[in-house]
Amino acid sequence: MASPTDRFRDPRSTEYDFISSIMVRCPGCAKAARVVPAPGEGSAPGGRVLFRPRRLVCRGCGLSRAWSGRPVTLPRGTARPATDPYFGLPLWLQVETRHGWLWAYNLEHLGLIRRFVQASLRERAPWYDTGGRMTLVARLPLWVKRAKNRDEILRAVSRIHASTAAA
Repeated sequence: MASPTDRFRDPRSTEYDFISSIMVRCPGCAKAARVVPAPGEGSAPGGRVLFRPRRLVCRGCGLSRAWSGRPVTLPRGTARPATDPYFGLPLWLQVETRHGWLWAYNLEHLGLIRRFVQASLRERAPWYDTGGRMTLVARLPLWVKRAKNRDEILRAVSRIHASTAAA
């Protein structure tokens, strides 16, 4: 029987659950900045979290920008470095591996990837319980899901996590 640390159950999270705070590279000082919901703003029409007003904030240089409401572009694929959906800035939490780019929006997202990869028993969400949406774990690239790449992916996750110390 697998111990609780060797077991991963898909929490049925989607990438929308992780976009409330996105770590990006500041265009002004190249340090870590955040894309966060704009303070004091109401929710977007229809309550869509993806289209709520956003603000880019950098503690390093004091840069602050408001999202102009242009189209949102979610990162797809791992062939190129990922960018944030709002400002198109490179994500802070990403690293290139021999298979492609491994990236995360924030530390919570990175933690989910780490827990999934290090688990020897991975339980998927039931197909009838996902509400017609693929979960974030189900959308991970095949090379991240393969057990033979586990050590390499965990090293990449550790390198990404170490980059937050420099932030």
